[in-house]
Amino acid sequence: MDIQFKILRYDPIKDEAPHFRNYTSRPDPKDSVLEAIKQIRDEQDPSLSFRYSCREAVCGSCAMVINGAITLACRTTVESLKIGRIVIEPLPNLEIQKDLIVDMDPFYLSMKTIQPYLLPSEEPPETGHRIIERKMENIDQYINCIWCGSCYAACPVASRDHRYLGPAALAKLYRFIKDPRDGRPSTHWKIVDNEKGLWGCDTVFRCNEVCPKEVRPADGIEGLRREIIAHKAKKLVKKKS
Repeated sequence: MDIQFKILRYDPIKDEAPHFRNYTSRPDPKDSVLEAIKQIRDEQDPSLSFRYSCREAVCGSCAMVINGAITLACRTTVESLKIGRIVIEPLPNLEIQKDLIVDMDPFYLSMKTIQPYLLPSEEPPETGHRIIERKMENIDQYINCIWCGSCYAACPVASRDHRYLGPAALAKLYRFIKDPRDGRPSTHWKIVDNEKGLWGCDTVFRCNEVCPKEVRPADGIEGLRREIIAHKAKKLVKKKS
């Protein structure tokens, strides 16, 4: 069965503005959309540009908008779309570099800001850390983040304020604050205790809806808010006593 593909194209070197180009292809219905656009590139238009790597929903490179939904092209099959026309666009909230490739630097810089790695306050024990299961359950989902940028692209706050750190970075900070191995001081939280951080979130849960790994960044942001409020309350009580 022939499928119509409407793909957004843009080459900043020669195009004044992004535009759509139509292609007709006959992919296997069980093929992923990623395989389908690879087929178009290989057989019809070698200039078509897009990112991909693992093809197993592990790297997050192929995040894009397919028929209006932010998703991974490698895990979306042609037959699952149940339509003879597929519209493909790059992630929003990020500048287009070429066709379906966007500049991920703003997303990566947000992640870098919160230092997304363990900052232990002491040397680890020779036998390694033992963490009780209940505490791991608090952070397990956030460990599954694959840095695809889908939540950032879906975030209405990021769309209007590019200073906003975004859902992934804030949820990742919560992941480390709740990790018993982490020893970062509470002063580190000042990075996000403002409108460009956790108080900028509108709590519309779009980030939860689009995550391909079922991470719920908005829950992490709410958790981070509770942690900071509790910390401030303790400081106030201590100051008064």
